[in-house]
Amino acid sequence: MPSAVTPAPAPTSSPSPAAPAPPRRRFPGSDWLRDPRAWRTEVLAGLVVALALIPEAIAFSVIAGVDPALGLFASFTMAVTTAVVGGRRAMISAATGAVALVIAPVNREHGVQFLIATVVLAGVFQMVLGALGVAKLMRFVPRPVLIGSVNSLAALVFLAQLPETRNVPAAVYGLIAAGIVLLVLLPRVTRVVPAPLVTITALTLVTVAAGIAVPTVGDRGALPSALPVPGLPDVPFTAGTLATIAPYAFAVALVGLMESLLTAKLVDDLTDTPSNKTRESIGQGVANVVTGLFGGMGGCAVIGQTMMNVKVAGARTRLSTFLSGAFLMVLCVVLGPVVSRIPMAALVAVMVMVSVAAFDWESVAPRTLRRMPVGETVVMLVTLGCVVVSHNLAVGVVVGSVTAALVFARRTARRVTVTPVAGPDGTSVLHRVSGELFFASSEAFADHFDPAGDPDRVVIDLSAARVSDTSAVAALDAVEAAYRRHGKTVELTGLDAAGADLRDRLHG
Repeated sequence: MPSAVTPAPAPTSSPSPAAPAPPRRRFPGSDWLRDPRAWRTEVLAGLVVALALIPEAIAFSVIAGVDPALGLFASFTMAVTTAVVGGRRAMISAATGAVALVIAPVNREHGVQFLIATVVLAGVFQMVLGALGVAKLMRFVPRPVLIGSVNSLAALVFLAQLPETRNVPAAVYGLIAAGIVLLVLLPRVTRVVPAPLVTITALTLVTVAAGIAVPTVGDRGALPSALPVPGLPDVPFTAGTLATIAPYAFAVALVGLMESLLTAKLVDDLTDTPSNKTRESIGQGVANVVTGLFGGMGGCAVIGQTMMNVKVAGARTRLSTFLSGAFLMVLCVVLGPVVSRIPMAALVAVMVMVSVAAFDWESVAPRTLRRMPVGETVVMLVTLGCVVVSHNLAVGVVVGSVTAALVFARRTARRVTVTPVAGPDGTSVLHRVSGELFFASSEAFADHFDPAGDPDRVVIDLSAARVSDTSAVAALDAVEAAYRRHGKTVELTGLDAAGADLRDRLHG
């Protein structure tokens, strides 16, 4: 029998070290989950924001002309839903004054069920607009408009507190002053507990223990005693109903998206982290659909509570957003009697400091204004003024963007130059054109030429210029025709490919 084959001995040299295993992929935030201090920050931030949402939700309900429960339900569902489906971590969405102003006529003219149906349709519009990429339009909003929007929202937060200081007991002013002092000094001592929470708790205990009679949260309206129940709005599902609510729903969708995307951009800058604006747009739509199905009045991102959450309390994750909505319902349903005794002065002090923190003071500093182009300062002030006067962010952004476009067009038009260079024999002239030829600069373009006085041969060099629109092509045609009327020849040189193609198609 053949002998068995003996396997060759293994090599005696030491094996080469194995390649290191690739690091295990961890989902974003896994390091945060291991940090108890971060958990505490997120939880306490959610509690502080929930306390601040209650009086504002009630106030916005009054603006919309609905029961306070609808505003509170909206703040609950908006915060919880966007925490799950939204694109910007730590941003707070709730019932807002902008949406309340737009939707109030629906309730006044057609009733609360039509208002709820409008909220649902607005959410559908927002999802469609988000899917179509409306968030990408934010890149066309100039920075001065963004700064003006942020400053105007901060101003509106401050102005919204002024009614709480009129026709009130003198003790209110002392409580507000004490609250502001606490909010300023406490963070210098410790940040273990958010200063707003300490301020609200301390001032509540003082007023209750001392029996000080001041306006409280309970004076703004009754808090709900049960969780909202989902259901379809009680309206006829007809074309007539759709025609009635569609214009309002589209307005709500635009205002809500604009305010939410601007707030998201602000949080991006504050935290130096990006966010998915398309997902945020769709998430706002989903949240409004859910809010409508639960009987809420609709909403969007809120600048004041977002600044409180991110800049004051230091929150950075979706947990604070989710808990702000969850705590809101717990405080209303379970601890309603306790929450009702919180003095409005405590919340006024918190919101005043939020408005101060949200305002971009650098944008109005004298040294900044000296260096900033006058046009950009005007755009910022126009945006701020329009929002403050109209209480509508969409109006300010549109007017500010149009103003910025006009300033840009005027500035660009003034940069067009035409430099004549006479030929050596005096029988020709070369006009070197530089700058952007478009509708704003084309009218004055012809003034740079002298068809009657120039030599018989004229060359117009456009290598340093750009022909951008039909107005520019028409201006070139007009100059060429003017020379030909004087019996002179004109040659155009240096057109880039895009300009040449545009002129070939539109010439004459």
